[in-house]
Amino acid sequence: MTMTIGRRQALLLSAGTLAGLAAPRLSRAQGNTEITVHYAQPYIYKEAYDALLAGFAKAEPGIKVNIVTTPNYEEGAQLILRQATTNQLPDLSYQGFNRLRVFAERGIAQDLTPLLAQEGDAAAQGYTPNFLALGHFGGMQAGLAFAASNPVCFFNADLVKRAGGDPDNFPTDWNGVLDLAARIKRLGDGNEGLWFTWTGDDWMFSALLFGHGGRMLSADERDVGFAGPEGLGALRLLDRMVKEGGMPNLTAPAARQAFAAGKLGMIFQTTAQVRGALASVGTSFPLRTTTMPVIDREKGRLPTGGAAGMLTAKDPAKREAAWKFLRYSTSPEGQAMMVKATGYLPCNQLAIDRPEYLSEFYRENPLFLPAVKQIPISVPWYAFPGSNSVRVTQTMVDNLARIVEQRATPEQVQADMAAEVRRLLPRRS
Repeated sequence: MTMTIGRRQALLLSAGTLAGLAAPRLSRAQGNTEITVHYAQPYIYKEAYDALLAGFAKAEPGIKVNIVTTPNYEEGAQLILRQATTNQLPDLSYQGFNRLRVFAERGIAQDLTPLLAQEGDAAAQGYTPNFLALGHFGGMQAGLAFAASNPVCFFNADLVKRAGGDPDNFPTDWNGVLDLAARIKRLGDGNEGLWFTWTGDDWMFSALLFGHGGRMLSADERDVGFAGPEGLGALRLLDRMVKEGGMPNLTAPAARQAFAAGKLGMIFQTTAQVRGALASVGTSFPLRTTTMPVIDREKGRLPTGGAAGMLTAKDPAKREAAWKFLRYSTSPEGQAMMVKATGYLPCNQLAIDRPEYLSEFYRENPLFLPAVKQIPISVPWYAFPGSNSVRVTQTMVDNLARIVEQRATPEQVQADMAAEVRRLLPRRS
């Protein structure tokens, strides 16, 4: 069973309905265990989870998995926070890396350290320290990394050529990118130069901020870290995308549609969109991907996006079954399924190293490689502290909209965004 829950539907569903979805009864008469698993972004993940469910059903025929989805990570986080207050949680939830902290701090996520210890040497099973760190918050292993990503550039090689660019020598700095975008827009006929993902959450803004060598909060997390020159530089770059690159004010789905239709020269978004872009573009034009420019070549970094599986089941039988599904999804076999169906990076070292899983796949699929090349400069997706982390993200998105819509200057937005985020940070003595 699969059900998609949007923001409005989740608010309207009765507690009884959610209880039926999030905590199905254990069917002891048949000797089976039912669990409910939640994940976000089915438009990216559905094919991957379908493959995982099929493989898991063969490996564990005594476990039935019911699926609940939400359109994005933010709505997924809100759903789990609401269900936690009424004891209606699913048994396993795949959450964005930047939301694990709030679940760890609120005691919703269970510490996976004892379960990992029972499995033996974690590193020998592919759970190396770097991958474990992606799910380590609040002094505990709050989740197991399932999918990782970093931002890359997708571009239409035909439009690049028509604008006088060279697809084999794509610009490696933002000045070159903006110049090329302006030339594509000047082709006319409804063509647009570029679109940068600024909607949904703070991830792509953090790519600009980290690319300047900046940080979200100060080292002691008592104040904002984007109120200085790095933050202003990031906001000014977004402003330049609109003014110099001619970036249109589009939603993410509309931008992806325009790109698939051959009317958008380049789109900056998560590498997780590779498989979807291939399917939507088809043979309409040569699709290419490349690395994303960083401003500071020495200090510049990029955020690691993606999701981790978070265990929430309280019933022992359900917890054991949910743990088995989480382990299967993060195993080398499960990770190979996920990567091939999406474009995300694997979070299991064995899946990367062993030829029977992904090494041959990467050689045969160059569109997936730019994200791999960026791993050395990728850092964790920042997780804001406190109970207002979701509100902080929305505040930042709302302020970025003012730049894209040209309703405020970068300087005004920086001041307002810093003041608003400061009010939402935890008060400390």
